[in-house]
Amino acid sequence: MNIILTGASSGVGFEAALEFALRTENKIVCIARSADKLRKLLEIAKGINPDCTLLPVEFDIVNDDYAALLPFLKQQLGHVDILINNAGALINKPFMETSVQDFAEMLQTNVLGHVNMIKNVIPLMPNGGHIVNIGSMGGFQGSVKFPGLSAYSSSKAALHALTECLAFELADKGIKVNCLALGSAQTEMLEKAFPGYQSPVLAFEMGKYIADFARTGQQFFNGKIIPVAVSTP
Repeated sequence: MNIILTGASSGVGFEAALEFALRTENKIVCIARSADKLRKLLEIAKGINPDCTLLPVEFDIVNDDYAALLPFLKQQLGHVDILINNAGALINKPFMETSVQDFAEMLQTNVLGHVNMIKNVIPLMPNGGHIVNIGSMGGFQGSVKFPGLSAYSSSKAALHALTECLAFELADKGIKVNCLALGSAQTEMLEKAFPGYQSPVLAFEMGKYIADFARTGQQFFNGKIIPVAVSTP
């Protein structure tokens, strides 16, 4: 399979990339802003499977030029079976201290960056392709919400709605679109946002789940927002 994974330099994206790398037949383009962390990812992946094809790409999905990225994707992959939009950021501030700029930043990173990526990758996706957006229980309708996450949760709710819309728009192309609304997993982002909190789910466990779902979820789901949480009702 040919896979593009954003936000691959840490957390569940890092772990999902390693899961894909276990299979030599996979080609994984791993996109993130940190070249150092991507080099570490490649080193670990090669240590686990020396024959893996993991292609690290330093790229900012919001600000960088897709005209430079697309020729690389076409040359290295040709077509794209799976796109996982995992890149994201989190701001934890009381609402009255959260600026309009903070809201704009969350929307740029957690929604519009993915819009850019999807628009550019769709022409490379064949019938049967699968787009997986990584949402959050924070944006899942009816779930318990947490103080300080108004901007983050709003952006994730927008990503959830985008998923539902795209599933209908891309149906004629045979491309399935789903969203995993993740609960907590023990990642750097979680530790920074909620110091001292220990998630019952480890990053590698969630990463494996994401990789497994990306491979097979389109056989059973389309346009679905699927809660993946044991600790967030």
